[in-house]
Amino acid sequence: MTARIRALIALAGTVVLLAGGCSSQAAGGAHSGQHPAGPGDDNAPANMSDMPGMGGSAGPSGNAGTSPGPGLPGMPPLLDPHDVYAADRPGAFSPVVKDDPVRVYVPNLGSDSVSVIDPATFKVIQTVHVGGGPQHVVPSWDLRTLWVNDNTGNALVPVDPATGTFGKPIAVDDPYNLYFTPDGRYAMVMSEARHKIVFRDPHTMAISHELTVGCAGVNHADFSPDGRYFIATCEFSGDLIKIDVQRQEVIGQLHLSGQHPMPQDIKISPDGSTWYVADMHTSGVWVLDGDQFKVRTFIPTGAGAHGLYVSRDSRYLYIANRGEGSVSLLEFATGQLVAKWRIPGGGSPDMGGVSADGTVLWLSGRYNGEVYALSTADGHLLARIKVGTQPHGLCVWPQPGRYSLGHTGILR
Repeated sequence: MTARIRALIALAGTVVLLAGGCSSQAAGGAHSGQHPAGPGDDNAPANMSDMPGMGGSAGPSGNAGTSPGPGLPGMPPLLDPHDVYAADRPGAFSPVVKDDPVRVYVPNLGSDSVSVIDPATFKVIQTVHVGGGPQHVVPSWDLRTLWVNDNTGNALVPVDPATGTFGKPIAVDDPYNLYFTPDGRYAMVMSEARHKIVFRDPHTMAISHELTVGCAGVNHADFSPDGRYFIATCEFSGDLIKIDVQRQEVIGQLHLSGQHPMPQDIKISPDGSTWYVADMHTSGVWVLDGDQFKVRTFIPTGAGAHGLYVSRDSRYLYIANRGEGSVSLLEFATGQLVAKWRIPGGGSPDMGGVSADGTVLWLSGRYNGEVYALSTADGHLLARIKVGTQPHGLCVWPQPGRYSLGHTGILR
């Protein structure tokens, strides 16, 4: 790590304490697990000022505003035009997954392995070596495969969720994260270190189109209700980019305000009118108008805001605050924070998902080598499960829904 990067991280840590409403528990303590770097910090460029988007570039010119329209051709229509998550209710399983064994798949970035947890017993029942640096476990669009993103091993490892069998790796360059277009035509590899989004065949992973982006650290995304555009976060340059799905082109770029913003996960509200972007260094969520591609406001949530997950009843957004070992609850109807759950003894809640019945929030403990199971009734800790080193984008499976847009399970 260069002296410049160390200086930036030190400055960002100060911003977290001053701007993020960080409590004394979050700032210190033997169990706080606070680490200022983001989910892809292992891939951080040596000199961030030399990367695209770090020199003051405004990105693509022109108006990035879009108007809602008919759904992307080939995309299954929404079950409810007022709730993009209407297909995700407890028990609403696709016939494809209804008989799959219930498991939690945990990629251990630092151990080059995947831990498999039986949620009925809160026990690790299997640990599988997968190569190098697994980042996320991602359900395929057709729900038939779970893909282990073996980032530094430059491969996607297929898992048959019906049997739990790990298959032969497919060579894919720099697969930090993985998404699928809403029509199921393309897989989208978020090639963070290469500054690209690579559109591929969703089964063979053969390359169709490489889209170079003018920002650093592109890694998380979500899609508009009509499926015609998605917004992706660029962790290292503090940017958001808006991409037209059919044209596979960047149509807008927006730099977040503040000192070294570091956007992470992104989620759209059930009614599709509002987007929420977790910012680890600014310690909260940016509230965005996606159609107009403009920031409305910022909500402080806690140190190291990171992963974003929607409750099964579409009422709440769970916000994992990795730097202070807590989870904030935002109520969609009011746009207000209504609760904060703290992990006893601290922790580093990162990425994860909600159980199929909606009663448990599962999160990896990135810097504690553990997984947390939290009751969604009141946030109390149900289990703390030891896994490998640096667990990251865990996937709860099966999940209700008709098709997957990627990440650890964005189903619609």
